[in-house]
Amino acid sequence: MEVILLERVEKLGAIGDVVKVKNGFARNFLLPNKKALRANEANRKLFEANRVRIEEDNAAKRADAEKASKGVNGKTVQLIRQASNSGQLYGSVTGRDIVEALEGQGAKVTKSQVVLDRPIKTIGMHDVKVALHPEVSVTVKVNVARSPEEADLQAQGIDVLQQMFEEEAAPLVAEQLEPVGEAAEEATADVAATPAEDAGEDEEA
Repeated sequence: MEVILLERVEKLGAIGDVVKVKNGFARNFLLPNKKALRANEANRKLFEANRVRIEEDNAAKRADAEKASKGVNGKTVQLIRQASNSGQLYGSVTGRDIVEALEGQGAKVTKSQVVLDRPIKTIGMHDVKVALHPEVSVTVKVNVARSPEEADLQAQGIDVLQQMFEEEAAPLVAEQLEPVGEAAEEATADVAATPAEDAGEDEEA
């Protein structure tokens, strides 16, 4: 289906562009959200007649978004969640969780503005895009941890999972080395005992 874009749509085009998209994308997203019109003759005339007003409205919304972006860009939100020792969350962090966390810091965004391809399912520092306007996007950091102490370490750039694995591996290395020492002692004892045994056999002979 061909449509006329009423605002910039990422990877598609800018206001006024006529683009061809899949029917489902047009019917389920572009048309109901008033981001585009069907590209027929009547709508082309309607768009051209209102083009100046549409572009002025877009410019005003973009200016508001740029102003709002100063209170959102670069923010870090902390979310404490239960997770396994491998860092996998028992559940996930969604766009709604991020919106609520930002609101707690006085930054107002909507769920639809949080660009999350899939829910966050591991602990760690995650960069999340927030599209305040089709032409204005910012990035926030989402610090997902199992405790405030762990979140503080992650905020300092420490990979807590890597640190945990190294701590767990250290005792294992020590345990693996001990049998080697015992085996070496046993081998030495066997060597020392061999001449005496041989001597006893010679005497009997």
